[in-house]
Amino acid sequence: MAAETSLGLAVEVSDIDRELKKLWQQGEEVMTRASLINLAIYSESPGSLQSNTPLVAKITEDHACRALVIEAKRAGEQNRVASWINAHCHVTRAGGKQICSEQLSFLLEGPCTKLLPSIVFSHLDSDLPFYLWWQGEFHDPMDPQLWEWVDRLIYDSGPWKDFGAQFWLVEAAEREARQRIVLCDLNWTRLDKVRYAIAQFFDHPASYHHFATIENLNIDYAPGFKSTALLLLGWLGAQLNWKPNEPARNGSCRMLDANNRKIDIELRPRDGGPIGEVTINSNGVQFRVAPAQCGDLLEISRRGANESPVPQMMPAQSNDPAELVTQELTRGGPHEIYLRALNCVRDLL
Repeated sequence: MAAETSLGLAVEVSDIDRELKKLWQQGEEVMTRASLINLAIYSESPGSLQSNTPLVAKITEDHACRALVIEAKRAGEQNRVASWINAHCHVTRAGGKQICSEQLSFLLEGPCTKLLPSIVFSHLDSDLPFYLWWQGEFHDPMDPQLWEWVDRLIYDSGPWKDFGAQFWLVEAAEREARQRIVLCDLNWTRLDKVRYAIAQFFDHPASYHHFATIENLNIDYAPGFKSTALLLLGWLGAQLNWKPNEPARNGSCRMLDANNRKIDIELRPRDGGPIGEVTINSNGVQFRVAPAQCGDLLEISRRGANESPVPQMMPAQSNDPAELVTQELTRGGPHEIYLRALNCVRDLL
């Protein structure tokens, strides 16, 4: 059965627990409630309750959770709180009862938006991990009470207008949580497949020497995704001990390797997916990763003076928000390589 994507039953906030019990009692013969995490989605975009509900339906196909979907209108003058309950149900491969995840939706308007921590904490499911997906930009001041409970903070740095100011707020939240929060940037997640594709070039020990002779790197990116391209550059730079040498000019910059050898970098805006063609030139050999014609694969190839390219195909990265979050929810542990990549190009972001 397809998951319901309406907001569900409108209820008073004080009646949520009682109405949830009724919901499960009515469907106990065909429905089984499941929850492995608490996932809160916070947005200040008008209509986000309606747009985020289908995302929750898709995410819960693979990750059973209690979802708290929150739309906040901070500019309102009058207090208003509205809430709904819903369940997203999916038939298991074995058939039988449907596995269902709860969705609690909240519309907050006016000064009561400051009650966000209280509303979230009072509706978390027992002692399960708490993941917060913050959509849009952070704002100052950050509520310290909120961050003490968050285990993993999911955000997308791609649309940020001022990366430095926004990441300063993220680090402030991390400090409030005493470094306990794991930072999960969807802008980093959307690089997964292209990073795997580049890394496989150098899996064989015979290719290691090319690390030390890289002459230049070209990265194509779609308009609005320059920070994605810079994170990709940061990943390579952090892994190979590069550091910025000259500031970015018209999409170009220069890095220095551990031996102070210069590597020219070209970032080029092009239509297409977030990351387009990537080429690495090293000692007469070109390593290339590019979207295939079909759109859902990457074409990878190596070309040298005495060798013809033999293209191979690897999976391409989806840019669908639900799929990016699903990938992120599959993981555990800190994102140490992300932090190293970010620090490598922080002055360029």
